Amino acid sequence: MSPLETALADYLGLRRALGHKLDDAGRYLARFVVFLDDQGQEAVTIQLALTFALDPEIDPASSVPARRFSAVRGFARYLAGSDPRTQIPPAGLVNYRARRRTPYLFSDADVTAVADAARASTPFPLRKATLTTLIGLLAATGMRVGEALRLDRHEIDFGDAVILIRDTKFAKGRNVPVSGTTIEALAAYARLRDQTHPATGRFFTSLRGTPVAYSHFAASFRSALAVSGVGTDSPVRPHVHDLRHAFAVRTLVGWYRAGLDVEALLPRLSTYLGHREPRFTYHYLTATPELLGHAAARLEANQKALP
Repeated sequence: MSPLETALADYLGLRRALGHKLDDAGRYLARFVVFLDDQGQEAVTIQLALTFALDPEIDPASSVPARRFSAVRGFARYLAGSDPRTQIPPAGLVNYRARRRTPYLFSDADVTAVADAARASTPFPLRKATLTTLIGLLAATGMRVGEALRLDRHEIDFGDAVILIRDTKFAKGRNVPVSGTTIEALAAYARLRDQTHPATGRFFTSLRGTPVAYSHFAASFRSALAVSGVGTDSPVRPHVHDLRHAFAVRTLVGWYRAGLDVEALLPRLSTYLGHREPRFTYHYLTATPELLGHAAARLEANQKALP
């Protein structure tokens, strides 16, 4: 290993020991070290950091340049303690202003159509069940795709109809209660899966008994979208993550229809979705005509109640 490779391994090991996952940063920095080695450079400089971050092969409108630059900057701060040649790139040289994408709000009919298309895409019963059960679980709970794919067998309590999510985005576990129909669907999938892979640790498995890869599931979902025609006439292109948005909006609308205090209940939705604070949940609450109507009616009622 080169000195930079050794330093990178030490840096990532230290940060991960402190609780940071650094999945993306680890990949970027591994490429950065290869880039430095290819350039015959032994120390990080501002110019090298910029050249790496602003690679012309990367879409400049994406967040990748800024994330690359941020990863390199953190590594440089670590290196500066042992290598005086290191230049720490100033913060803000490469920025990214996120543009909020309008999500596609799946209806129940949309979910059924996509699941049917996914089921018809393969002749293998286990794969049919894996795809349709995953899609149904995401639509019914608003879980993150990664959370669903990482579920272990013992993390589903079939008796109490509760899913325990451990490996979350913010390393904060939570219990997710589910409906009777959802737990029945999960139990049916478990029985089918156990016929071929009874000892597999992960709940959702491939035909070979290995964990389902996100890339494979996402590709299957996109294919099912194309076959089903869902979103064809919409100006918004559907994504698998939009199932999470749709769940959040559907929950809000249901509360409004029931006459419940939505503002008071919002922290519950945040906890259910795995957000650290309610303000992060607002990102998912895309306005629909019905949702806007309920909100306007609630505001008008509150104003009339004022003295």
